[in-house]
Amino acid sequence: MAPIIYFLFFILGALLDLLKWAIIISAIISWLVAFDIINLRNRLIASLSQVLDAVTRPVLRPFQRIIPPLGGVDVSPIVVILILVGVQNYLLPPLRDTLVGLLG
Repeated sequence: MAPIIYFLFFILGALLDLLKWAIIISAIISWLVAFDIINLRNRLIASLSQVLDAVTRPVLRPFQRIIPPLGGVDVSPIVVILILVGVQNYLLPPLRDTLVGLLG
């Protein structure tokens, strides 16, 4: 049973890593668009932006409602990334070890 638990926590950690990278890439694309370095008329950039927005919006939106922009800068992605790193480093390992101890 333990290998299955380790595998499931590996998958969960990998998904959290992918979410972190999606948030980072989405923020970078939004900055590049805001500074007119790239534009959304490019189909690839527009498609990538839409996909990343669809993935990150449900996670970021609750934090954007609570945390106001500071000087016009949205800091909610930073807060969400810090929470994701905290979950990965401090909550998942003890939870995994507890489940392995209980289920063997």
